[in-house]
Amino acid sequence: MIAELQCVVLDCPEPLRLAEFYEALLGGSVNRPDRRWALGEAWSTLHTPSGLVLAFPYVPAAEYRPPRWPDPAHPQQFHLDFGVPDLDRARERVLALGATPLDVRDGRAWHVYADPAGHPFCLVRH
Repeated sequence: MIAELQCVVLDCPEPLRLAEFYEALLGGSVNRPDRRWALGEAWSTLHTPSGLVLAFPYVPAAEYRPPRWPDPAHPQQFHLDFGVPDLDRARERVLALGATPLDVRDGRAWHVYADPAGHPFCLVRH
């Protein structure tokens, strides 16, 4: 095992509104303090009763392209965050599995990769 699923991240133009929608659907706690994330207008979270965390980062409405099922021109938009104790070791292992680095900067607590099919995911130091 390299990592543990930390949260599912869904881009949206209204983070708090979407967090509250999923709270009404799933229960849980919106914007509960959590050392892993800074909360604010650009980022909301939902900690569900099952332990799953959904995160909602802000994307300006003018730039947001909502998915249209099943139109491939408007694909699904989400990515997974995986908590890891050591970013460098995890980087070596995911690259060996076929991941592609997309945004890997030293000194930052997360790195962005694409899986072999091109889906983005983050490794986040926990």
